[in-house]
Amino acid sequence: MRAYLKSLGVWGFLGALVGATAIGVFLIEPTDARTPERPGLVAGAAPVKDARPMRMVMSGAFVSESGVNLYEEIVQYLARKNGITIEVTTGLAYSTINSMLQTGAVELGFICGFPYTMLRDEPTPRAELVGAPIMTYPRYGGRPVYFADLVVRNESPYHSLDDLRGRTLVYNDERSHTGYNAPRHRLIERGFASGFFSKIVRSGSHEESIRMVATGEADASWVDSLVLDYDREKRIGRAGEVRVLESLGPMTVSPVVVSPDLPAELRAALQRTLLGMHQEPEGKRLLDAAFIARFVKVEDAAYDDHRLMKITAEKAGIAAIR
Repeated sequence: MRAYLKSLGVWGFLGALVGATAIGVFLIEPTDARTPERPGLVAGAAPVKDARPMRMVMSGAFVSESGVNLYEEIVQYLARKNGITIEVTTGLAYSTINSMLQTGAVELGFICGFPYTMLRDEPTPRAELVGAPIMTYPRYGGRPVYFADLVVRNESPYHSLDDLRGRTLVYNDERSHTGYNAPRHRLIERGFASGFFSKIVRSGSHEESIRMVATGEADASWVDSLVLDYDREKRIGRAGEVRVLESLGPMTVSPVVVSPDLPAELRAALQRTLLGMHQEPEGKRLLDAAFIARFVKVEDAAYDDHRLMKITAEKAGIAAIR
């Protein structure tokens, strides 16, 4: 697979990926049945009072900070339907999220696709795919994809990436595909990887990056199109004060993942509930509020575009945007 990726090139591969999503949903890999049992947490069972809650971590890559409550409602829907309790943690750095999934501190995650590949590619994989959202906006064409949008201030004089030479870039997190991995590949592709920007600043979230661009603290940032869409639709923060200069993608959207330590039966039950939400009135109401049409299955290979961009950077000897 890696040899195939290197020969195809990332955008050529991505075109093939997008074509695949257009003709059908992805299939999840089989889970390992040899996982430790979790008494009382079986699909359809009533909650067991002495069973500890499941824990879920939610990344800012997946949803606007302003929309976290909507995704928490989706999580609680999953919990109710499966007779379990799920506690949600948000606002953490991507490296912290990965560490929690690696050590078993959390069992579920709404996470960025790039950190997912890191977890999956460990000698003992620490994440299994559950599903990924298809957003309602026409831009996504009914597929589980999104874009990395390069935003600048509405009144700025910039018309292309070339105009940003010597300017200030803000990014959300070094482990973000949208804010770092894909932009790094774009800069390498253009020959701009070293010394193109005069200053590079870390913000900690896409919404903070948008705010910094809107206020002039930075000139540009690549942000998740899902976050930008939501904040514009809801008229939240400074999203209306920035415009999109260019977009990278479409790329496979951030997934919902589960720890392989969970019993296979519970993993399957959670997946069935998530993928069937749009078919039930309560589930559809929650999805509509988050501008999600439905969740669909995805397979690990759908994130090979993320991997290839990292491979390109490693071959070029460029670990960081400079």
